Parts: sequence; structure tokens; C-alpha cells
Amino acid sequence: MFNKIYDKVKLFILENIKFLISLIILIFIFTFEFPYVVYTPGGLVNLNERIDVEDGYEKDGSLNMSYVSMRKGTIPNILLSYAIPNWDLKKSEDVTIQDESIDELLKLERIYMTSSINNATLLAYEKAGKDVNITKRINNVTYIADFAKTDIKLQDELLEVEETNVENIDDLRNIVKSKEVGDKINITVKRNDKIKNCYAFVSNQDEEKKIGIAFLTTYEYDTNPEIKVKTKTSESGSSGGLMLTLAIYNDLVQDDLTKGRKIVGTGTISLDGTIGAIDGVKYKMLGASKKHADIFLCPEENFEEALNVKEEFDLKLTLKSVKTFDEAVEYLLES
Repeated sequence: MFNKIYDKVKLFILENIKFLISLIILIFIFTFEFPYVVYTPGGLVNLNERIDVEDGYEKDGSLNMSYVSMRKGTIPNILLSYAIPNWDLKKSEDVTIQDESIDELLKLERIYMTSSINNATLLAYEKAGKDVNITKRINNVTYIADFAKTDIKLQDELLEVEETNVENIDDLRNIVKSKEVGDKINITVKRNDKIKNCYAFVSNQDEEKKIGIAFLTTYEYDTNPEIKVKTKTSESGSSGGLMLTLAIYNDLVQDDLTKGRKIVGTGTISLDGTIGAIDGVKYKMLGASKKHADIFLCPEENFEEALNVKEEFDLKLTLKSVKTFDEAVEYLLES
């Protein structure tokens, strides 16, 4: 019986050899990834459609988050980057860290996005004078230095350091400072839903005691009124923090920041309202212009680059740099 099956398979291959070779080539062309990524002008996310605040105020215009599109380094995408203006080819090593893959990078970027949503919600509720109560802090390991001597991995959830709860990065620094160079610090983490006992050795870096680990804190919290922020699995990163905060705040207060306009922007947000720099402002502005944005808000650190993009491509939008959330609100209310 096996001989008959073998003969049939062999006959099928011989009769369809050209088709099978062509199929293999096509699969290779469209799926094999070279160590490159392609950046392209992105689009907009209308946050009015993503944020649902209980009994929130209806507004006339829209607050939009701009994004960069990143395509994997397949042969078609690489070839298109040479043919289509503003499709830029970059080496993967220039956009990843510590030899992490693009997929691993995207997982980290999802953590950054969660943190961004957290910061936006907590800050917007505070500024609007609404109730918000933090119920849990989650410390996600997002950076491990080259000099670090540790078995901790990126995306581990840091639970305890030397049997002590750590709420912020300063708590970790204080524990490290209390040790001697060469000391082994015991660290408890959660990895893939399992508790693991890990370690990190204290090193002397630039005359400062360090273990070469950094983490980002995300939160669980209760709010009044209740809020739901919808995201897609393809979305990641922290650069939407400013616009998320403005959109949530706009739903919580009676005044309308939009005044019927299409407002687009980018920038990270911290809990104290500081707006941080981002990457890819060129692609975000081009995407915003294509979608007929009226105003584009950007961090002060990115303003010079953004102004050059506006002038180079003669973009018909108002460009405004902002340093803080309060400054952004004041500008939108007065403009």
C-alpha cells in the first residue's frame, strides 16, 4: 500500500513540477523576511470612536491620533520602497533593541501603549476633577542593559526585590544603592503566568551602582464615570498619549476643545502632564495632511523637524508645538 501511495505522490510531483516550483518561489517572495523594515506614511485613529465615557459630552469635531505604518522586509515591500516616495527602508537592527525580533519589539510596544492609556486616563480624570482610584500597579521590565548580569528577561513582571515590594523605579534604585558592587540581588518576577526567582548583580557604571534593568509601570484602576478605551491588536507604542489625554478630557468636560475641527497630534504623556518626543513625525504629518487635518500638535522637541516637513511638502495644516497637557488645552480653547 505504501508503495502505491509513494508512486502516486511521485507521479503528482513529476506532472506538476513547474507549478510546485512556482508556488514555492511565490511563497518565498511574499513571506520570507529580510532584516529590514519599511516605514510609510500612516493614517489617523479617530479617538471619538475609540473612547466611551459614561454620560460623556457630545462634541462636533474630532481628536485624532496619528500613526506610522511599518511593513516587514519582504521582497515586494523592499522593492516598493524604491518606487514609492516616502516609503523608507531601514535595517531591523536600527529599530529593535538587544537583538530582539520585530515581533518581540511589537510586544514591548503594546506595553508602552497600555502605559500611555493609563497615564492619559489618570491625568485626564485628575484635570477634569473626576474620581479615579488606582487599585494595582504592574511593573513590566522594558530594558536590560548590555552590562547587566541577570537572568531577568524583557516583559517579565517585577514583583519583589529582596523580598520588598517595588512601586516605582526610585524604589529599585534605593535598594541597589544600599548594596555593594558585586552583590547579588534577589528578584521575584512573573513570567508567562509563572513565579520565578531571578537575580541581578550590582555593577559600577559611571561611578554609580546599577543592575542595568528598567521597568515601566502600568495600572489597574476604577473611575467615575466609567470609561472604556478600545484598541486593536495591531496598534502599539506610547506616542498617542497626548491625543488620548485630550480626547478623554474632552468627553469629561463641557467645553469643546475641537470646535468642529479635525485635530491631529502626537506625543507621549507623563502623569505630570509633560509631553515627550516621538519618532516618525514625518510619516505622521504626511498621513494627517492626507486626511485633511486642520491642526497638528507635536512635542516641542519635534517641532523643528515637523516644521521642515510642513515646508518641504507644503502641507496645508496649522502646526503647533506643545510642552504640556495644560498648554495644549489652553491653545485649543483659545484658537
